[in-house]
Amino acid sequence: MLTAVVLTAGLVTSAGLSGNAFAAPASTPVTNTPAANTATASPAAASTPLSAEPVVADAAAAPVSPLALPQGSAGNIMKTDLSVWGMYQHADMVVKTVMIGLLLASVITWAIFFGKSVELVGAKRRLRREYTALEQARTLDDAADIVEAFKADSTAAILLADAQNELTLSARSDDNNGIKERTAFRLERRVAAAGRHMGRGNGYLATVGAVAPFVGLFGTVWGIMNSFIGIAQTQTTNLAVVAPGIAEALLATAIGLVAAIPAVVIYNVFARGIGSYKALMGDVAAQVLLLVSRDLDVAASNGNRLTAANQKLRVG
Repeated sequence: MLTAVVLTAGLVTSAGLSGNAFAAPASTPVTNTPAANTATASPAAASTPLSAEPVVADAAAAPVSPLALPQGSAGNIMKTDLSVWGMYQHADMVVKTVMIGLLLASVITWAIFFGKSVELVGAKRRLRREYTALEQARTLDDAADIVEAFKADSTAAILLADAQNELTLSARSDDNNGIKERTAFRLERRVAAAGRHMGRGNGYLATVGAVAPFVGLFGTVWGIMNSFIGIAQTQTTNLAVVAPGIAEALLATAIGLVAAIPAVVIYNVFARGIGSYKALMGDVAAQVLLLVSRDLDVAASNGNRLTAANQKLRVG
C-alpha cells in the first residue's frame, strides 16, 4: 500500500515538471532577443555578413541605354570632326566625288560670270558709241569715214562692210527693193551670229542650275544610306553614330545648292544683258540699212533726173 502511494506521487511530480518545461504562461510576453534571432536563423544566413549597402550586379552584364548616359558621354563617344573639312575627309568616296564635281562647277560658274561680265559691258559700251557716231552720217561714204576711227573688228565696221559688199555684188541689178531685202537679210544674220557668240557659256549656266541640286541630292541619298548601314552594324540608334554620316550627306546637298543658285541667277542676268546687246546691235544694223536705202533712193532719183534731162535735150 505504501509502495503504491509513493509511485503515484512520483508520477504526479514528473508530470508537473514536464508541463512547466514545454508550456509558457499566457501572461508572459514573447520578445525577440538577439540570441533568439541567432538561434532561429538558418546556417546560410548566419554565415553571410550583414551590410547596409544593397547588392549591385555586375555593370558589364546589364546593357546601358545611350539615352541614360551622362551629359558628357555623347561627346566621348562621338570622336568625328564635324567641321566642313572634317566631314569631307570622313565622307565616302562617292560623296567626295560629288562634292568635288559640284565645287568645280561652282568655280567655272564664277569664272564665266566675271569674264562674260567684262566682255558684255565693254561690247555694249562700244555699241552705244558706234551708234551715236553713225547717227551723224548722211551717206555710206560718211559712215565709212566715221568707222575708220574704230577698230577693224568693231560691230559697225563689220555691218558696214557687209552692206557695201552687197551693193557691189548687186551693182548690175536695177531692183532697189531686192537690194534692200538682201542687205537686211545679211545684217540680220550678222546680228544673230553676234548674239550667239555673246551667249557662249549661258548653256553651261543653265545646265548647272538645273542639274546641280539633283547631283547634291544623289550625294545626300548615298550618305544617308551609309548612315543606315552604320546603324545596322552597331546595333544602336545613338546620334553619336548616326550624326556624322547624315552631316556629310547634308553637306553634299548644301554644296549642290551653292553651285545651282548662283548659276541660275547669273544665267538670268546674262540673258537680259545679251538681249539688250542684241537690241543695240539691231539699232546699229538698222542705221546702216537706213543709209543703204537712202543712197539707193538718191541714186535712183538722180538717174531719173538724168534720164529726164537727156530726154529734154533730145526733144530740144
